[in-house]
Amino acid sequence: SGTCTISDLIGTRDSIMLRLIKYGLDNKDAFDIMEKVRKNKKGAPLPDWMIDRMHEHNVDEWYIESLQKIKYMFPKAHAAAYVLSAIRMAWYKVHMPLEFYCAYFSAAPDGFDGELAMKGKKAITNTLLRLKEEKNSGLSQKDAATYSAMQLANEYLARGFKFLPVDLYKSDSRLFLPENGAIRIPFSSLAGVGVSAAQNIVDARDAGGEFLSVEELKQRASVTKSVIETLEKNKVFSNLSETNQITFSIDIPDDTVTRKQSEKSQKSSGKSEEKSETRAEEASQLSFF
Repeated sequence: SGTCTISDLIGTRDSIMLRLIKYGLDNKDAFDIMEKVRKNKKGAPLPDWMIDRMHEHNVDEWYIESLQKIKYMFPKAHAAAYVLSAIRMAWYKVHMPLEFYCAYFSAAPDGFDGELAMKGKKAITNTLLRLKEEKNSGLSQKDAATYSAMQLANEYLARGFKFLPVDLYKSDSRLFLPENGAIRIPFSSLAGVGVSAAQNIVDARDAGGEFLSVEELKQRASVTKSVIETLEKNKVFSNLSETNQITFSIDIPDDTVTRKQSEKSQKSSGKSEEKSETRAEEASQLSFF
């Protein structure tokens, strides 16, 4: 309304007490009013004695009205700490983007969908638009987390970076790792693979080396069938056989097969002729006697 400037308005809880002391209020009264204002979450009216005390010291009416509208106030040190954190984050986001996104997703992985991330920017954008439309009716806690996390994933892709798929030997259980100018997503980023199961896979890999088959991985890592199915769906086992059993197959030329069959047929024919001759001889001998 043009009544005051940004230098005069109430910005932090500390300024309330200091300003009231400047008006001439007793230190204790100024402190009590500040505490009442900054804890007044329900918006209850200030006690009459506080209003009267401020009127006695000619506190501007607009200032008193402002105090009665406030339901919570940061302390100045708290506000300064937030600004410093914002500056640090902004610096890393601009100058060390891969490290920034890796740290962010690793520290707050809730809602990040690894399978969706690998489908690309268009799929993520469509999901965000759908969730945005559903926001008015109220999102579930899971969908709200997905919306928040995939917004940042969308931003990451818009800056020209890429996500690398879950790799059986390169992915961590839960940490997002920088790799060749991209981010390698962890096992736990896949819906259906919990942090515990992901850690079991990494522990089994680090302790026993390469897996010979999916069956061996399941036994060594003690993971469930549903986890295996999720990993198979996301092509984590593309170069891994199902079991440890080996099937041998020998390619025999067609002419070899034909020759073997011919030889077998000839042998069978020869044996039949021999049997016929033997039977004829036996019959002649019987007729003689």
